[in-house]
Amino acid sequence: MVKTFVRKFIFVPVVIAVSSVAALAGVTVSSPTPGSTTGSPVRFIASASSSRPITSMRVYVDGVSKYQTYSNKVDTSISMAAGYHHIVVQAWDSGGTVLKNAFGLNVSGSTSNVTTPTGGKTFWKIEEMTGWQHCDVCSGINAAGPQIPYSMTQGVSSPSMDGKSAGFWVGGTSKYGSALWWKQLGANSNVSHFVYDLYFYVKNTAAAFALEFDVNQTTGGKRYVMGTQCGLNYDKQWDVWDPANKHWVKTGIPCTNVQAYKWNHLTEEFYRANGKVYYVSITLNGQKYYVNRSYYAIGINANDINVAFQMDMNGIPTPYNAWLDQVKLTYW
Repeated sequence: MVKTFVRKFIFVPVVIAVSSVAALAGVTVSSPTPGSTTGSPVRFIASASSSRPITSMRVYVDGVSKYQTYSNKVDTSISMAAGYHHIVVQAWDSGGTVLKNAFGLNVSGSTSNVTTPTGGKTFWKIEEMTGWQHCDVCSGINAAGPQIPYSMTQGVSSPSMDGKSAGFWVGGTSKYGSALWWKQLGANSNVSHFVYDLYFYVKNTAAAFALEFDVNQTTGGKRYVMGTQCGLNYDKQWDVWDPANKHWVKTGIPCTNVQAYKWNHLTEEFYRANGKVYYVSITLNGQKYYVNRSYYAIGINANDINVAFQMDMNGIPTPYNAWLDQVKLTYW
């Protein structure tokens, strides 16, 4: 995390990308509109075409098959919980060719049943946006960490939820080396509530000393650092950042259900008020914990909002990769 002027820091709306449809082969979804917000149940209307006969179609919601038909058309309604969902409408032809249309859908509000009031805004698929910034030294203690090799690659097809994840890598031989990536999302002094929602994927969880997920807002001469850290091989719990005192605070909330070789779903809720950062809740893979902690912001004269992701290596150290997908920030 960037401990000084930037700190280890990362839902314009970006239309959710869908797989391309070739002239003679593809899946067309008429309902719902990709990237839209709708109520439940959700009506799915889709069709598939190929140079060979279509033998079956399925609708997947968050990786789980919810509907199947042995024809080239889908017309069904599926009940879905409130929140953001990853949808895949998939078809097979008689030659075994797989055709897909993948997109995101928000059902009756935002993730974790947090209702976004009128006037709120969501930044979608932040991992696909250009202009990400990064550093290694600034992510260390007192912004003086070791120099290490690291990288970010966008548009990764595998592992991916929709064919366009962002891949991150840290390496080198420095103990507890780290790297930070963040994306500026403009400024808005009128907003004070934030929901950070994303999926992350790690193959070698033993190599990750900690993973950090942050939202930062600077307004009114104060910097509100809403930083969280999953100490996978550090303290095995969630820590939150105390901006004024510049240190992590243990919450006692376990961070032990991170799954290797799987997409892990993380949702975090924050707000700022009276010069303080308020940590509301952390939800990982459906397990929600209320943090109920607050800390004073620090004084900085700037105006911005950004989201951030940081990777820390262990003491051996062991290089490792991580991927982010379906990253979004909602604020109001």
